[in-house]
Amino acid sequence: MRLTAERVDWTVHGHKLLDDVSLMVAPGETFGLIGPNGSGKTTLLRVLAGLRKPKNGRALLDDVPMSRMRQRDIAQTIAFVEQQAETLDRITVQQAVALGRTPFLSPLHPWSDQDDAIVSRALDDVSMRHLADRLWHTLSGGERQRTHIARALAQQPRILLLDEPTNHLDIRHQLSILQLVKQLPLTVVIALHDLNQAMNCDRIGVMEAGRLVDIGPPRQVLTVDRLRRTFGVYADILDDPIDHSRVMRFRNAV
Repeated sequence: MRLTAERVDWTVHGHKLLDDVSLMVAPGETFGLIGPNGSGKTTLLRVLAGLRKPKNGRALLDDVPMSRMRQRDIAQTIAFVEQQAETLDRITVQQAVALGRTPFLSPLHPWSDQDDAIVSRALDDVSMRHLADRLWHTLSGGERQRTHIARALAQQPRILLLDEPTNHLDIRHQLSILQLVKQLPLTVVIALHDLNQAMNCDRIGVMEAGRLVDIGPPRQVLTVDRLRRTFGVYADILDDPIDHSRVMRFRNAV
């Protein structure tokens, strides 16, 4: 399923958080969003998730504007993992992940053994099965993040949106989550701070002050000049002699 933004604007108190942003993410593509803090990545993800209606422009699933769709129908197609999503409810990890099944439940389609199986698989995918009975408020930041991702997987979406999903994770779980995301047969849009992680995306878009200023394959976009102009850093771009992957080493431009 194709995900599109067409000339999207979003303004809060006279401040433009998104300014004429257009992009199309192809079915099955992993698309990375990068940019400094406050550049508009999270706002764009929320528009693409159907959670914010653009002031101008529109977001579409295939050729259907999300503004014409029921939120339930959007939630059956798109799952969004936000940076910060908390709850004061005393719920367990398993109950939190089970919330991902909500868009599919109704009086005619109550909870079933199939829903149990989907939740169990999601817990396994993020290595949280052993903590299924733990209460939410007892979890570490990394454990909560993995639970959020499991909840999104339990939705069985066709499109997965993730806002800096490796925040709070140790390096082992960062690598395992990114590997899992890459292997999923889904369309993925992922906001990342780690530019070396962004190298594994099919394409990336660079955000600056609410505008999408560059887009393309990582090796074409993440140039020394782009890194200096957007992030204010100098970079040495190296090719790993073993697997030929590209690695960046940074130093301040001032």
